[in-house]
Amino acid sequence: MRGGAGDRGEASIQMAIVFPFVILITVAVVQAAMWFHARSIALTAAREGVAAARVYQAPEGAGAARAREALGRIAGDSLASSAVSTSGSSTTEVRVTVTGTAPSLIPGLSGLSVSQTAGAPRERWTTP
Repeated sequence: MRGGAGDRGEASIQMAIVFPFVILITVAVVQAAMWFHARSIALTAAREGVAAARVYQAPEGAGAARAREALGRIAGDSLASSAVSTSGSSTTEVRVTVTGTAPSLIPGLSGLSVSQTAGAPRERWTTP
């Protein structure tokens, strides 16, 4: 008997067992990357909204409008169902929250939720 003659087809069986796990890991890594990218887009839009709203004598709604404009410019299909909120803002601080969903590669899983908030103090005159 030749050496290894009883091992015929072993590599095929090993691949049949291992390959689904390799595919699953690959899809999970790509899904995580898409979620992190969507978070980055939401945070960028929130920061741009804060930058527009915190300037001295900025009109009401300037931050939300700038965040929506940024989303329209950079989000594309990477952040769906996006919404912008300025709740939590006050006369001394501005806060912009961008929410949405990252697309899903996994069947049956609707998009992954994304929410990012940015805040900063408003520019204003004060007396010493």
